[in-house]
Amino acid sequence: FNPDGLLCGARHCHIVGHYAYVSCDAGLVVIDIDEPLKPKVTAIVGEPAVKKPRMVATQFRYAYVCDEEGVKVLDITDLAKPVAKSMIRLPEANSVYLARTHAYVAAGCRGLVILDITKAEAPQLDQTFNAGGHLNDVRDVKLGITYNSLIAYVADGKNGMRVVQLTSPETPGFEGFAPRPTPRLIATYRTPHGGEIISVA
Repeated sequence: FNPDGLLCGARHCHIVGHYAYVSCDAGLVVIDIDEPLKPKVTAIVGEPAVKKPRMVATQFRYAYVCDEEGVKVLDITDLAKPVAKSMIRLPEANSVYLARTHAYVAAGCRGLVILDITKAEAPQLDQTFNAGGHLNDVRDVKLGITYNSLIAYVADGKNGMRVVQLTSPETPGFEGFAPRPTPRLIATYRTPHGGEIISVA
């Protein structure tokens, strides 16, 4: 399925409801897949709102898109027709993971950029974490709970896989709904024969 080459350069697909949000050269293309054998394009969010998107993540009524300019926020109350709302500029935004009131952006040479998304349409920079310059090729990030700590698993390109503890019982407000992260690099795995870690599943 690639009507008139619309999906050329497709690099990421995110499923929300019965829609596929495809990041490709044309922008963010929304496809209704309610009838899988009869997909229908319902929207194309392209320039100037979205410029060569790399990936998209969704939480509740909002989508956060990483593109060449930074992170763009779209209102997806109508899943078929996202509406651009705001942006936060970043020199490099490779991927984003949304977790309650924070968004974690894999920001290349800047490391891990943490945004406060308490006000979803108006994200604010909360903090940047690069472990003293050691995280400098960040391509992807995923979060998980290990024991009683929130952990970020970070694909740090040429540097390997990083494990960053975001919260622990020592974190102020630990027992609350969304404590502010206190990131700390706790482990590194380097590929034994070189190469790069570029994605986390």
